[in-house]
Amino acid sequence: MKPILFFVFCVGMLLPGCAQSPVREEFPTLQKKVGGPCEGCEAIYEYGNGALHTADTLPDFSEAGPKLKISGTIYQKDGKTPAKEVILYIYHTNQQGVYPTKGDETGWGRRHGYLRGWVKTGADGRYAFYTLRPAAYPNSSNPQHIHATVKEPDKNEYWLDEFEFEDDPFLTAKQRSSRLNRGGSGIAKTVKSGEVQIIKRDIILGKNIPDYK
Repeated sequence: MKPILFFVFCVGMLLPGCAQSPVREEFPTLQKKVGGPCEGCEAIYEYGNGALHTADTLPDFSEAGPKLKISGTIYQKDGKTPAKEVILYIYHTNQQGVYPTKGDETGWGRRHGYLRGWVKTGADGRYAFYTLRPAAYPNSSNPQHIHATVKEPDKNEYWLDEFEFEDDPFLTAKQRSSRLNRGGSGIAKTVKSGEVQIIKRDIILGKNIPDYK
């Protein structure tokens, strides 16, 4: 297909492969320099018009299921200095192991579903999410996991190792050793506090991230 005809076809049909997620105006357009390929990482900009806070509650937290609190501190590359104004985006499956949609999603919400959330760190670098512990994919031995993307003020967005659970029977020794530990290990120990399971994960910006300077 000739380039001009392809352009017209893209505009007329709005093919998913032709559409691009818009970058929010408050973020300058940055050439991809760190982290390598990152399909779907543009979703980190899809938080709407509201201000971000250091904690976020996902839509499923009030529903039946194992309640989960995720918390930690995001540090600069030295692993000691708290990193402020860093956005962290997560999404995960529901209790049936699927990424649920309501039918009116736009952008990456059509694939990630509505169980997703965003936080932005303050001066202390701390963050927290309240949600339900996700289920594994149906008829699968893939471990339970929560996807994560991070955006620093002066760098492009990049993906981190997924949040995973130390007590997950599907998380084998081979899988543990194969993790890239982007941002540090994503495998967290679960501690019970009443009806809530708590996992803590500190994130080190740039750790094991390609081309990070």
